[in-house]
Amino acid sequence: MNIIGKIATELNIRENQVEKTVELIDEGNTIPFIARYRKEVTGNLSDETLRDLNDRLTYLRNLEKRKEEVKNSIENQGKLTEEIVAELEKAETLAEVEDIYRPYKQKKKTRGTTAKAKGLEELANNILEQSNDVPIYEEAKKYIKIEEVEDALKVETPEDALSGAKDIIAEQISDDTEFRRMIKKIYYREGIVETTATNPEEKSTYNMYYSFGEKISTIPSHRILAINRGEKEEFLKVKITKPEEKILYNLAKKTIKDYKYTNNLNMDMKVDEISSYISREDLLFQAIKDGWKRLIEPSVDREIRNDLTEKADEKAIKVFGKNAKQLLLGAPLKGLTVLGFDPAYRTGCKLATIDETGKVLGTGVIYPTEPQNDIEGSKKTLFKMFDEYNIDMVAIGNGTASRESEQFVSDTIKEYKEKKGKEIYYVIVSEAGASVYSASKLATEEYPDLNVSIRGAISIARRLQDPLAEFVKIDPKAIGIGQYQHDVNQKKLSESLTNVVEDAVNEVGVDVNTATPSLLSYVSGINSGIAKNIVKYREENGKFTERKQLLKVPKLGKVAFEQCSGFMRVPEGKNPLEITAVHPESYDATEKLINKLGYKKEDLLDKEKIVNMRNDLAKLDVKKTAQELEIGDITLEDIIKELSKPGRDVRDEMPKPVFRSDVLKFEDLQIGQELTGTVRNITDFGAFVDVGVKHDGLVHISEMSDKYVRNPSEIVSIGDVVKVKVIDIDQERQKVKLSMK
Repeated sequence: MNIIGKIATELNIRENQVEKTVELIDEGNTIPFIARYRKEVTGNLSDETLRDLNDRLTYLRNLEKRKEEVKNSIENQGKLTEEIVAELEKAETLAEVEDIYRPYKQKKKTRGTTAKAKGLEELANNILEQSNDVPIYEEAKKYIKIEEVEDALKVETPEDALSGAKDIIAEQISDDTEFRRMIKKIYYREGIVETTATNPEEKSTYNMYYSFGEKISTIPSHRILAINRGEKEEFLKVKITKPEEKILYNLAKKTIKDYKYTNNLNMDMKVDEISSYISREDLLFQAIKDGWKRLIEPSVDREIRNDLTEKADEKAIKVFGKNAKQLLLGAPLKGLTVLGFDPAYRTGCKLATIDETGKVLGTGVIYPTEPQNDIEGSKKTLFKMFDEYNIDMVAIGNGTASRESEQFVSDTIKEYKEKKGKEIYYVIVSEAGASVYSASKLATEEYPDLNVSIRGAISIARRLQDPLAEFVKIDPKAIGIGQYQHDVNQKKLSESLTNVVEDAVNEVGVDVNTATPSLLSYVSGINSGIAKNIVKYREENGKFTERKQLLKVPKLGKVAFEQCSGFMRVPEGKNPLEITAVHPESYDATEKLINKLGYKKEDLLDKEKIVNMRNDLAKLDVKKTAQELEIGDITLEDIIKELSKPGRDVRDEMPKPVFRSDVLKFEDLQIGQELTGTVRNITDFGAFVDVGVKHDGLVHISEMSDKYVRNPSEIVSIGDVVKVKVIDIDQERQKVKLSMK
């Protein structure tokens, strides 16, 4: 297989782009490094395309390896033919390779292998050839073995012989690659996934699937995952219906030589009925029915369900990854003192105030909710904290007791404004994974003297200040976005999310002097051990003043330095270029460019000079200048972008959270009402928008635009602030449907 050509076709890119990228990957370069600093080599491929390329490269290499193993195994059995080699060469999936290998696999003891041990393979071949005039019942008498044979190998009657031969034929039909391929095509064209209720009287979230059917060819991935979960939780029974008569007819047509005969075959013939009058054709058809019902159908049903699940997993993981990246790249709220508010009932609401650098200023617990309802005492505590720490913003977790807490906070900040004249806002923040983080080893290391529950409030506050730095501390699966993330393949999900976090961290860059080990460990070329060494070196030797000092960190060698240095920022260091993403390998060219324009690199710290420099950079002839500096056009364009906005944070361009000062109750909602909300989650079927009531409202994909929408991600991203209209309210289930039309 031409792997390079195949990947190029699949990803719709040039073969030389694939070839060069594969070379870079094989040399040990990371995807973020290739995406950012080897654009000239790859032809400017995006990190997403590079990830897809890397995944396909791994899969296709494993496929070729498996083909070789299968070929060697069949060759060692002395059964390899040119036809098998050609079939293996054509195979494009691991499933196809396993289908080709199926007849040659070492089988455990089966009815077919038992019959072969009794010496009935010749009789089976006689039946399959359909060319002998001797009645098959008479032929079977030759294979009777009673004397001088152990009991397990005895063949006592012609019926026994024919039954054993039939078992051999059934297995041969089941193992036939061409037959399986044909059957799967019929499944995919005409098969239907059907679901029924285990107990129709029992209400559940799976009600719509209590009597449901949809074609395999059209069923969307989110339904597959919902059905799988319903089955796992024992609310649903699932089966695949398929045109059995058509499958049997096709198998008969390809197996039984008398084509006309197959039109008159008795489809209801009992599979185990053998008499002295039976013909080879009847026996073959019995073997076909037996092979289908006992061996092929259960196996193909499983394969199709697995295939549907695998594709649904893949799609859900992509959706989850896209959502996670958008969440991680949420706009940070800089320069604010934030009060983290972790709501609860009986145990009280935990409070933690952090300053603009994330340092904890003060903590506390109040009881404004059931059962204590200490509204007045709680207000006094909040007033005191507002005064003492000059709080700008309250970040309220969206978990248990969130709406009651929101009402309390809203009333309190209104009263505070009336008395003190200061405007304080609040924001509802996702607290997904906060409890996981609070009890983690990392949280214990960060706040050894603080209670587990207080750590949750700190995490909520910090998520508002710097979502990326805080979310990297949490297992990506626990950040609460996506589609059925606990149902999909967990290994693939973890790998995908690690890649997503890596891409996000490297897109933003990290401050080498403040980054935590958890953040540093996602930087290109840095593992968790080196990340800890960087922090330890910083603690022992003081702040880094230039990137090349990283080479003094234990275990951080030249290769790791090349991969990581461009993503490290050194604010207030010796070299102003190190607040940008310009890689050390491009320093000489960059300084020549700055000098050519009549500036010094120190001017990057002067706001007025930056404005002038930006104007001069915009007038450059990129092609001509790149030749003069002996660098590529794309590299020069990246350098110009960095010099135009030195130290910029790509997240600053993202939409900011919706600040609230008043609460909206579910009962306040009316059909036709227009609201502003924040996109919290995106799935295949729509987007969930927080409009300030207890549950996020759903904008179904059909309500996103007047034009046809293939995928909700084409229209919205996580964190987007959108205008929506209420189109339906379900008071009983507290659900609201929204429209963006």
